[in-house]
Amino acid sequence: MNKIDTSLFSAQEHALDKEYRLCPECGGVLSLRRSKHGLFLGCENYPTCQYMRPLQQQSIQIEKILDHSACPECGQPLAIKKGRFGLFIGCTAYPVCSHIETNNPSASETEILPACPACHHGQLQAKTSRYGKTFYACSDYPKCKYAINDKPIAATCPECGSSILVERKSKNGIRYCCVRKECTYSTDSL
Repeated sequence: MNKIDTSLFSAQEHALDKEYRLCPECGGVLSLRRSKHGLFLGCENYPTCQYMRPLQQQSIQIEKILDHSACPECGQPLAIKKGRFGLFIGCTAYPVCSHIETNNPSASETEILPACPACHHGQLQAKTSRYGKTFYACSDYPKCKYAINDKPIAATCPECGSSILVERKSKNGIRYCCVRKECTYSTDSL
């Protein structure tokens, strides 16, 4: 029977241990830490040394390079990429250039949406949540955190005077309702 040399499994001489043992910035010992984003290695000299490294590298895969497209920041071609939140269009020169194309609504769509009823300064904009659902939020975020799930309509509520109504779809068709929860106004047409 063959004997296994136990010195091969020594914790002090582990191959990964050499790479992850010392902080490259200050020379302190790196230790395994946990955050809401997962496990990472952090320096023992925190908070004087802010060095940290994720254990899992976020993988972004290029699905397809878009022909005849150029990044407005660096001129490199754009590509359809797949990240942790799904598909997006970004620069192929990442991480040197971190340009990402956003899904901007057309000018006609922006004009239809009313001003924010909370701050009266920003404009409501259609946005997409990380789950793919559309919602409407103030353009002055993070100063104004106003957001609603239903499409806003620029019409005044005759009962409470709210500056917007929302469009709700039901099995009976489209209804226009007051955005305020305490108001019960609802109509089939504007």
